[in-house]
Amino acid sequence: MTSVLVVKAHPLTAEESRSVKTLSTFLTSYKENHPEDEVTVLELYREDLPEIDEDLLLGWEALRAGAEFTTLSENQRQKIARFNELTDQFLASDKIVIANALWNLNIPTKLKAWFDTVNVAGKTFRYTDHGPKGLVSGKKALHIQSNGGIYNGQDFASQYVKEILNFVGIDQVEQLFIEGIDYAPDRAEELMQAVLDKATELGKNF
Repeated sequence: MTSVLVVKAHPLTAEESRSVKTLSTFLTSYKENHPEDEVTVLELYREDLPEIDEDLLLGWEALRAGAEFTTLSENQRQKIARFNELTDQFLASDKIVIANALWNLNIPTKLKAWFDTVNVAGKTFRYTDHGPKGLVSGKKALHIQSNGGIYNGQDFASQYVKEILNFVGIDQVEQLFIEGIDYAPDRAEELMQAVLDKATELGKNF
């Protein structure tokens, strides 16, 4: 059975967000065409998502120095355990689907916090004499992003998502962009439908 991890990095619903609507269309198609697969949706705006902070940094440093996990503070234990859970969830998944909007030329901060749990030295990449090497193999990813402007994949956010996934070893990364609608509101329905059609096709073959 194939395991699919869906990372929804948007607080709104399919009725309010173009990226979420596209994600929902993709998932409907995917589930129809891959009924045997296990699909898990991680809603970043409704999850306990630890950010790298004082608790994590000092907790990790203590563990590296030889401290027992049980000697850490309650906050440190909870945050480190949750951080590790998210890393393990990513590693256990065969396919990764990420959906977000482009906000101020960047990804949402919640998505950045999730990527921090994915980009972990010793687990998803390691340092070698020839530079860092990704340790993740056999996975593929789909990135869905809605943009106010037209960037054709050259914006910082979409490049960051692809580069991080490549960095940890995922070299099969497809990207689907929803863009141009704000520039041509008279064609909004037509442009959105074209994206939804692509999402349906991706659901059949991803």
